[in-house]
Amino acid sequence: MPSLNRIQLIGRLGKDPETRTTPSSKQVCTFSVAVGHRWKDKKGEVKSVTDWFNIETWGKLGEICQQYLHKGQLVYVEGRMKTDKYEQNGETRYFTKVVLSGMQMLERRETDEEEEPHVIAEEEAEEE
Repeated sequence: MPSLNRIQLIGRLGKDPETRTTPSSKQVCTFSVAVGHRWKDKKGEVKSVTDWFNIETWGKLGEICQQYLHKGQLVYVEGRMKTDKYEQNGETRYFTKVVLSGMQMLERRETDEEEEPHVIAEEEAEEE
């Protein structure tokens, strides 16, 4: 039976990317992306909600994210959903994130007004 695990988001970074090194000496870059949704209710009032997504990226793509992305920047990200679990105070907790396979910056940098938005090709994700 075929299966598919793919997510595509366009949103703004909630914080600057952070990079850490795993015990096996691999680097992983993490950040959050906020995706907003607006609509009008039956009374005509504008309502909005923001969904937050935790993003994880490895290898060269992680290095590029760390170097070029910053808080508030509009970005397109693509990857797969992954749920991890851990124990805290005897209780099992679950944490869902997006493991990146591709990214595209959607806003022009102030110094590159005449260039097209910066595009990063898809990359095979590495994981611990």
